[in-house]
Amino acid sequence: MVPITEVEGRRLALSNLDKVLYPATGFTKGEVLHYYATVADVLLPHLRDRPLSFLRYPDGPDGQVFFVKNVPPGTPAWVRTAEVPRSEGPARMVVVQDLPSLMWAANQVTEFHTPQWLIDAPGEADRLVFDLDPGPPATVVDCCRVALWLRERLAEDGVEAYAKTSGSKGLHLLAAVRGASSEDTSRYAKQLAMEAEQAMPRLVLHRMTRSLRPGKVFVDWSQNAARKTTAAPYTLRARPEPTVSAPVTWEEIEECRAPERLVFRAPDIAPRVQDHGDLLAPLLDPRHAAELP
Repeated sequence: MVPITEVEGRRLALSNLDKVLYPATGFTKGEVLHYYATVADVLLPHLRDRPLSFLRYPDGPDGQVFFVKNVPPGTPAWVRTAEVPRSEGPARMVVVQDLPSLMWAANQVTEFHTPQWLIDAPGEADRLVFDLDPGPPATVVDCCRVALWLRERLAEDGVEAYAKTSGSKGLHLLAAVRGASSEDTSRYAKQLAMEAEQAMPRLVLHRMTRSLRPGKVFVDWSQNAARKTTAAPYTLRARPEPTVSAPVTWEEIEECRAPERLVFRAPDIAPRVQDHGDLLAPLLDPRHAAELP
């Protein structure tokens, strides 16, 4: 029988808890659910009021991996959903607002991906994001150099940047913004990516051209488009090990000399939150939102 668990008054059927999802470490589905319950207080504010795209990997990262954007069949009636505008017509998506909804979604075995806007204002961006993706032999160490340059450049415009690992190979930089459309933030991000390439031509690339990627850091500015999403803070990733898109300090970025220094797995996160709190909490404070030039 599938065990039934009550979470804040909601009854949830949590299945296959002993199933190993990360064979490299033996990390099970039950441990995945425990991880999300443990970090819910810092994760939920970054999901709240944002339509979610699920990157599902129900048989682990070596199995089928696929995006789910529309509300999945069997979604409980108490899970909030919302209509989202799309070029091909409106769609209905899940909006995770509370712990029961988070645990229901985590039971689907998914990465959580969010857009850079809130459900009540889909035409207005409230986040600026850069995805720094290293092309081997470049590593996250090279991404750190680029991140520090972008941090200083953003500060010149009064924009305060915060960082997290992608949970894969690179880094994400985020900033809170206001009074801008997704088109505005995309144009601004592209301009800064081009400036970074001009400043560090041997290291930085602002174009997605695959043939140019080896040994360089691709500054992906395109995720600011309204239709695009980015891995949410604290989400587990569909990687060989249960790595997390984890907030990091600028000191950690400045001092990074080896890629493994910026690899964080599920068991690492609760102690980091205890030590640092949510390093991305300023993104949730309207007082930190900047107007783009």
